[in-house]
Amino acid sequence: MEKTFSIIKPDAVKAGNAGAILSRIEKAGFRIVGLRMRHLTTREAQGFYHVHKARPFFGELVNFMSSGPCITMVLERENAILGLRDLMGATNPANAAAGTIRKDFAASIEANAIHGSDAPETAAFEISYFFPGIEL
Repeated sequence: MEKTFSIIKPDAVKAGNAGAILSRIEKAGFRIVGLRMRHLTTREAQGFYHVHKARPFFGELVNFMSSGPCITMVLERENAILGLRDLMGATNPANAAAGTIRKDFAASIEANAIHGSDAPETAAFEISYFFPGIEL
């Protein structure tokens, strides 16, 4: 079994889509290992997205991710990372396949409803960032 990390982003929570997204995740065979609603501080968002610090969109990303409540979670299943990436769809919802979370719930490339780890190393960092030690 593989673990991955995901965030239902502030846009999806604000739009009332968190329950529908969670349902899709469970129907796709994921087991929710950890789940927490939180409102990221600017500092927490900066730390989480530190790999993008030099990119021009960093400030907007941090502002967006700290703009309202989000749901952080650890998910588990076989091939969890790739499976969640497939379920989420392309980053740009205009390019996402029909039936994916982003196609159905994302408003734009910036407000794209959900985040998911892209590799085992990324998942390990992201899980430990939001669910340290004893929480899991």
